[in-house]
Amino acid sequence: MRYIPSPIPIQCSWVYSATANKSGRMQYHKIKPGHSKQRISRSEFIKAYNETQIIALKPLQAGGNETDFQMEFYV
Repeated sequence: MRYIPSPIPIQCSWVYSATANKSGRMQYHKIKPGHSKQRISRSEFIKAYNETQIIALKPLQAGGNETDFQMEFYV
């Protein structure tokens, strides 16, 4: 998947990420840029995705797999 980053620096309060660990299980995190990274539940991730104002979405290609990808979104 091709991704074109924004040339403008993004100011955000939180970054939410959905990534797969080595066994393939999804892990969800809420990140305060420059401060902390907290693991969250799948339902909290989905709620944030559906209810917050997203300013950017970044797909993360899974290593060695061209069809599956992970993602981050910025609020």
